[in-house]
Amino acid sequence: MKPISPVVPERYDRLDALRGLAIVWMAVFHFCFDLNHFGLWEPRQFFTRDPFWTTQRTAIVSLFLLCAGLGQAVALHGAPRGWQFGARFWRRWAQVAGCALLVSLGSALMFPNSWISFGVLHGVAVMLLLLRLLAPLSGLSSAALWLLGALALALPHLVQQPLFETRWTNWVGLVTRKPYTEDYVPVLPWLGVMLWGLAAGQWLMQHRRAVLAGPVTALLRPLAVLGRWSLSFYMLHQPVFIGALSAWVALWGQG
Repeated sequence: MKPISPVVPERYDRLDALRGLAIVWMAVFHFCFDLNHFGLWEPRQFFTRDPFWTTQRTAIVSLFLLCAGLGQAVALHGAPRGWQFGARFWRRWAQVAGCALLVSLGSALMFPNSWISFGVLHGVAVMLLLLRLLAPLSGLSSAALWLLGALALALPHLVQQPLFETRWTNWVGLVTRKPYTEDYVPVLPWLGVMLWGLAAGQWLMQHRRAVLAGPVTALLRPLAVLGRWSLSFYMLHQPVFIGALSAWVALWGQG
């Protein structure tokens, strides 16, 4: 009797490479921010108000969340009814939520007045739950997720309430002004990007699967590998950058 070979999960190289591209772009952005923070960039940059930096930040977060939505479409494709919250999902969710907590603790040590209470990983953790709840809507109408995503994107421009100004409530996103924090990725409007990623991913899995699963060139293969370790890279890159720049400043001073 032949031994049963373990099932190896299929890799979606093009999706991994897209996620890897987002990781590299984010790392370059953060390294520039760190150079500026340590006074090693002249002239000094204004990351919170210069359109060159704010536009990049929006694009990077959008690409990350689009990939997250596409990834959920892949994970749910062909899954039986009621499988949305299986053990595999909860393992990954716990990793994301645990890393979000570590980000809050680390940022509180480095930026006590502007620590991260609801950044990109916090947003992803909450939005993953919402996506799994909303995914069955596509079975009723393929347009449902697109319309819901558009509503999520539009709502913060239509509704702003002082009720959502505290750290306990600003995660919703219906704020009258952006809170003073190092990272802020509220559920609204960003859930809209993830919903569009989910909707696009479900369509691609049904009609153009090769767009996500097709092979990549040798030049892009490192990006695909990096994209498979996106969470680990996300958690490690800033401590490495900050540690290296701190050592540089301690040894050679600020420029």
